[in-house]
Amino acid sequence: MESLPTTMKSERRGRSKPLQASKPSLLMAFFSCLAWLYVAGRLWQDAENRKVLTNLLYKNSLQRPKILTVEDKLTVLGCRDLERRIVEAEMELTLAKSQGYLNKQLQQSGSSSGKKLLAVIGVYTGFGSRLKRNVFRGSWMPKGDALRKLEERGVVIRFVIGRSANRGDSLDRNINEENRSTKDFLILEGHEEAQEELPKKAKFFLSTAVQKWDADFFVKVDDNIDLDLEALIGLLERRRGQDGAYIGCMKSGDVISEEGKPWYEPDWWKFGDEKSYFRHAGSALIILSKNLAQYVNINSASLKTYAHDDTSVGSWMMGLQATYIDDNRLCCSSIRQDKVCSLA
Repeated sequence: MESLPTTMKSERRGRSKPLQASKPSLLMAFFSCLAWLYVAGRLWQDAENRKVLTNLLYKNSLQRPKILTVEDKLTVLGCRDLERRIVEAEMELTLAKSQGYLNKQLQQSGSSSGKKLLAVIGVYTGFGSRLKRNVFRGSWMPKGDALRKLEERGVVIRFVIGRSANRGDSLDRNINEENRSTKDFLILEGHEEAQEELPKKAKFFLSTAVQKWDADFFVKVDDNIDLDLEALIGLLERRRGQDGAYIGCMKSGDVISEEGKPWYEPDWWKFGDEKSYFRHAGSALIILSKNLAQYVNINSASLKTYAHDDTSVGSWMMGLQATYIDDNRLCCSSIRQDKVCSLA
């Protein structure tokens, strides 16, 4: 019987060992829970921080000024009208390349008869040349009903003149009054009629004429020559339908580089060491086909003028596929019997 208590004590000691061994496990579990709670808290806090930052950025973006588009900037700067004009100019240039320089030609609405003309002849004149004009009207140039009948044949003739430097003065009024009586002027509203502006007159004449009339040829004539009008019409009839025609009495000559001398050329240095002009039609009578006149019209703002109108026109033709036609019947000083013009 004495051995029973001893046996029970030993059993109690054997049962208490597992309880002592589970304490480290409980501690590990406790610390694991704490770590999990810490990590979960940090993740939750980071999520809240991101949410707060997102809200702040959104509110800040609403307060910023909107970024202007290119269209808005053009509107603000007032450039939309300029953009439209640039597009229109590009379209006109494309149209000219496809129709103005090639066989197809634009129908102009300016021709009063509604049909295509053979030629528009522009006779240069000035404010003090009324006597010359009257001489021409009484010789080779038709007037009144005869002028209108000539237009029915397809030939328009006009005296070409610009405006006075003092717009609306007696010079302008006298021309207006004469034109009301004779109806044979082409007045270049954008051109100032002055000796120093003469080289620019060709641009204004060709641009105005090609917009006003639909003709195969545009002819510039000086007021110091007499024309055989029928011979000129015959010459043009035989050339009708020829695109790129640059017709005249072709010449060249020395470039005058000494200031103060007649025919002085301010841009003499551009013509090289030989100081010689390129080949060009003489000033007295210059003939351009319609597509070349259209080129001058479209590009008039950027075309360079030199000291003389004939060299200016010649420089414009240099870069084009123009056909140079040297016809000595158009040399007014020639001794040929069949010449078209003569010095007045």
